[in-house]
Amino acid sequence: MDISYKGTNFNGWQIQPNGVTVQEEIEKALSTILKSKVAIVGSGRTDAGVHATQQIAHFDADELDAEKMVFKLNSFLNEDISINRIVAVKNDVSARFEATSRKYHYHLHQAKSPFKKEYSYYFKPELDVDQINRACEIFKSWQNFECFSKVHTEVNHFNCEIFEAQWKQNGSDHLFVISANRFLRGMVRAIVGTLIDVGLGKTSLDDFEFILKSNDRSKAGRAVPAEGLFLQEVIYPEDVYLD
Repeated sequence: MDISYKGTNFNGWQIQPNGVTVQEEIEKALSTILKSKVAIVGSGRTDAGVHATQQIAHFDADELDAEKMVFKLNSFLNEDISINRIVAVKNDVSARFEATSRKYHYHLHQAKSPFKKEYSYYFKPELDVDQINRACEIFKSWQNFECFSKVHTEVNHFNCEIFEAQWKQNGSDHLFVISANRFLRGMVRAIVGTLIDVGLGKTSLDDFEFILKSNDRSKAGRAVPAEGLFLQEVIYPEDVYLD
């Protein structure tokens, strides 16, 4: 399933005891349509308020008409979630474990606009984009990103392979693009907060490298607000799909 959602009114992707989540809403709709309990597995979790241009999830079912299922699901789901397409994959394929690349976008704007509320972070101070991109070059070759991970996260390791990291400016609009094989909890928002400190001149490039080496979340910058963050794209090998 290829899914898009506006995260503003959801308590994140993953089902939890308190708060409505995207996964919960889709599972309810699927189970109603298929008349049996259906669980879905996403490519990864997004936090409360984070959006997705493309989230991928898989579910198990007997043969079905994918086009009709897309139509039915979109009829059940509220306007904050859309199912873009459904395709068949091999039986042993996992949306979580087979993904080879995930890309995030973070949007920031410096000119106040009522039309960007909930989709971009309004941050007025000027930023040195060249200096920010110098910092990006430093961490692109890094592996251990524990300094940008939420504490008490249950993971086997903090290593990530960064494929792309770039800060772009178009007038008063800013866009941070990052892709990697995997991301840690809270990683992108912590990276953006730290890069903003670099762009403001609060954190030097030497300081930035020290933060990376520290493996200490308290040394890095704040986590920026969720509204600017989008899970943009999830990539899989071609051989996961059925012909």
